Amino acid sequence: MPFIDLNAIPPIEVAPGVRLRTPHLNNLMLSYLEMDEGSVVPLHRHPHEQGGILLKGRLELTIGDEVRVVEPGALFLIPANVPHKARPVGGPAVVLDVFSPPREDYAALFNRYIPKEDVPRD
Repeated sequence: MPFIDLNAIPPIEVAPGVRLRTPHLNNLMLSYLEMDEGSVVPLHRHPHEQGGILLKGRLELTIGDEVRVVEPGALFLIPANVPHKARPVGGPAVVLDVFSPPREDYAALFNRYIPKEDVPRD
């Protein structure tokens, strides 16, 4: 699965107005995240490291105790187990997140839509 057509992957709604597509390998996960205006990824934490780039829109991003409104092209890194939250500002937003290791919860959702023979293996 070296080339991915995002339009061929059905989005999964993980919160109201928050949709993602999460192609992944054994040690790396991409998450194409679309957020409608008024949506929110609530404050949460996980044991995975996370990095991202805002592709479209404006985003209020909370990482630990710091809150910033970021513009397209902004990069961010979230260490494992640090609380974080996101909400679009003034319209929809699109983010590309990267997780290492892959999030098991997202992988389980994503794999529901992929035939077993297409799931990456060691």
